[in-house]
Amino acid sequence: MELQKIILYYGFTPVRDPEAMRLWQQTLCENLGLKGRILISEHGINGTLGGDMSALKKYVKQTKSYPGFKKIDFKWSEGTGNDFPRLKVRVRPELVAFGDPYEIAVDENGVVGGGKHLKPYEVNKLVEARGEEVVFFDGRNAFEAKIGKFKGAVVPDVGTSRDFIKEIESGKYDDLKDKPVVTYCTGGIRCEILSAVMVKRGFTEVYQVEGGIARYGNKFGDSSHWEGSLYTFDGRMAVDFSDEAKVIGKCEKCEAPTKQFYNCGDRKCHELILLCDSCGAYDSNRACTHEFTSSAGRNPEMVG
Repeated sequence: MELQKIILYYGFTPVRDPEAMRLWQQTLCENLGLKGRILISEHGINGTLGGDMSALKKYVKQTKSYPGFKKIDFKWSEGTGNDFPRLKVRVRPELVAFGDPYEIAVDENGVVGGGKHLKPYEVNKLVEARGEEVVFFDGRNAFEAKIGKFKGAVVPDVGTSRDFIKEIESGKYDDLKDKPVVTYCTGGIRCEILSAVMVKRGFTEVYQVEGGIARYGNKFGDSSHWEGSLYTFDGRMAVDFSDEAKVIGKCEKCEAPTKQFYNCGDRKCHELILLCDSCGAYDSNRACTHEFTSSAGRNPEMVG
């Protein structure tokens, strides 16, 4: 059996006809036998796909043939097409649902006015040079940080990306406006938008980790500023960057160390429950206790 992998990627560039792009991507993936999720908007493309290595390589080559996608940074990780139930290719107003498609502007070079990109080694150099002055700022849903985050990071109290603009405008983080703030997320896409949101609201020195946690972890493993596991929006649910990965999550029932999320017992609810193996064995511990069943938690459209 051929080796399989998962690719995570995004590209911000003007797309004149998102529906035509959707049809092209749908056909391309079906012909190559790939599964996963792709979102397309007037701002570009955002996807996670799994399948045979040879098929993924053909997909990358074909996708880069579109002029605006030539510079897309495809991040490779362990996994298979079976980590996704099916192929979904959708057109949406936003690549990441911050709640306002006009919050950002996009040109052929990407998001206009976002934070400065830092490669993983540049992140470490910044910390070496500026020390405790540097603030890591989590650009993901708060539950993702329960099992892994940058050490000492600020983790905003957000259930979905739609909460970020209100959270930034709340004044909670005004004391950070003159500090070097390094935003980070799974693959980088959420920080493209979050960093632009912060810059527009007066943060003077905003950075983003190029390639996100995925690229940083693949470079430095667990020997630098990252600790714990990376939550993923697919069948894997969590990945480690080395055998020395620290378990920072705590079971919601007994507080034992764990990195394992379980689906809420109510199929209509998208929330996840962090449980150890012992507590996860009982259906009663996965009983739904949420007052609503929104897309908070395991948002299937959030892929980066």
